[in-house]
Amino acid sequence: MSNPAAITATYTSETNAPFTLSLPQTTPTSTGAVKAKQQSLSQLRDSVHSLQATINKELTQRMEEDNARAGTAAVDKKEEENYGEEVVEED
Repeated sequence: MSNPAAITATYTSETNAPFTLSLPQTTPTSTGAVKAKQQSLSQLRDSVHSLQATINKELTQRMEEDNARAGTAAVDKKEEENYGEEVVEED
């Protein structure tokens, strides 16, 4: 037997629209078999990965909206292209 539950993430901001993501989960009862607990943990791990991917997508979109409002998209794109590289300014 399992108990219904959910993993939920909520984002709020003064400048962007909020969002809430929720994925249903099942949790085994405390007397559940080891196999049921393993399956529940596996489902939880998969849900966390899925939730993180969706959060990253949403936050990237909001960052791009913020940059567009601030007019910094071109500067950020150049910084992203040079990420991890030493950039020498020419005089």
